[in-house]
Amino acid sequence: MNRAEPHIALLIDADNSPATKIDVILTELSTFGVTNVRRAYGNWKKSELKGWEEKLHEHAIRPMQQFDYSRGKNASDMAMVIDALELLYTDQPDAFGIVSSDTDFTPLVMHLRAKGAAVYGFGAQKTPEPFVNACSRFLYLDKLGSESGVDSTDATPAAPLRIPSSQLKQDARLVSLLRNAVQAAADESGWARVGAVGQQISNQASFDPRNYGYATLSKLLAATQLFEFAHEGTSQVSVRDKRQAKGTRAA
Repeated sequence: MNRAEPHIALLIDADNSPATKIDVILTELSTFGVTNVRRAYGNWKKSELKGWEEKLHEHAIRPMQQFDYSRGKNASDMAMVIDALELLYTDQPDAFGIVSSDTDFTPLVMHLRAKGAAVYGFGAQKTPEPFVNACSRFLYLDKLGSESGVDSTDATPAAPLRIPSSQLKQDARLVSLLRNAVQAAADESGWARVGAVGQQISNQASFDPRNYGYATLSKLLAATQLFEFAHEGTSQVSVRDKRQAKGTRAA
């Protein structure tokens, strides 16, 4: 469907998501398109959801009431899945924003992406990897700021703001992802535009440098100390694997 701007449907599992993060979530989604569908699911008779009430009005989010049909079971998940599928085949949004830390949404995310919709996930650091990896991009809410700076709904301390270089180098999965992306985007001399590297990564995995505490991909690449840079500070900034550089000088 041709649109001036991509349309995004935001579905929030309010029972398992902090209201204090909604501002940064909407700001993040605004970089991808227009969030014209906004729904938050939960049993609104619960006192635990009081923090969401003023946010619903402030950000034009539609509350979707879902009673708990049995003790200890959250029925909001199923309601979100049903609505997501209905939206997929009726409104046909270009992308979905799913706010939850529940791995039960993994099959839904995989189906949405298989049908051509991007899925931007938001959840806590504890979110299981299957859900994180299924998304087009996933951001840990612990890493994102809030209007108050404190998330009153979660007593768990936020992860360190920035993962140090020594720890990044020991992350075999991250190192392999970055090196493979640079190699795939590189020219004959081994140099690759950082923008092209980012595109390669997004085609392979759910990834965002902010989950490691770095504002941009360039800063994360530099922090690993595994790459050298050219044309820094310009739109032509390029990166090359230091191993490739050594091989070139030896030749």
